[in-house]
Amino acid sequence: MGTLVFLAPPIVACIILAGMLSYFGNHILSRGIIFIDIAVAQIAALGTMIGILLGFAESSVGAQIVSYAFTIIVLGIFSVMKVKKQLLPQEAIIGIFYCVALGMALLLAEKIPGGSNYITKTITGNVLWVTWKSVVSCLFMFVPIIILNLLLGKSIRKVTQGEIINNSFGKTRIYDLVFYITFGIVIVKSVPVMGIFLVFILLIGPASISRMFVNSWKSRIIWSWVIGSVGSLAGIYISYTLNISNGPAIVGIIGIATYLAAFARLYSKRSGKEIAATN
Repeated sequence: MGTLVFLAPPIVACIILAGMLSYFGNHILSRGIIFIDIAVAQIAALGTMIGILLGFAESSVGAQIVSYAFTIIVLGIFSVMKVKKQLLPQEAIIGIFYCVALGMALLLAEKIPGGSNYITKTITGNVLWVTWKSVVSCLFMFVPIIILNLLLGKSIRKVTQGEIINNSFGKTRIYDLVFYITFGIVIVKSVPVMGIFLVFILLIGPASISRMFVNSWKSRIIWSWVIGSVGSLAGIYISYTLNISNGPAIVGIIGIATYLAAFARLYSKRSGKEIAATN
């Protein structure tokens, strides 16, 4: 009973974050900007480090405000930079953002006491030690985002699919900006809880699996949520039982599941072709 009480906050946190990241993950896959999560997560971490350098405590409101501001500004720039005919692929721009953010974070780590430990913690996370306070804080931040995306979801999905809203590039960019800002807020809130790698795998892994087997948009999001939640719970159980790091355990489970699903999908297609050929 004591174990369940101890594991309850991380379990609830994983289920909540798996749901949020599943929604955005399906959008990210459809937009073809796979590595934007890692870039945004690193930018958020850099923003927090700048806040620490300015004198704020790591988990303070001041450091979080600096991190949010930094992330939203960079995502705003990325959204504005999107044009119909691009000289550079979006992934190249995202890669540059990530490298610059990581490089600056490493430089700042030399000036902050315990900076290297903070970078390690940011990458791997430690969801096992999540408290109910963090869970409530995530819910408080995510509820308005859920409501906003429910109200604007159809238009945002059209933008994701490359459509122009009401033949207006201005309106399209506004919806695009809303998507990136809400996405950035979710990432900034998720990284301190789960770490960069775990946030990335929850964003892309479950969405990739559901995309291989499900065609309906809503069904993809639901299945992504289920897969992400089950993978997270399995990782928490294994990490707690074997006394190993929880973040890498969850990443490994969902990552392996994604590859197995891909092989299963490939094999099922080949089997279908062979059966069709024999008939």
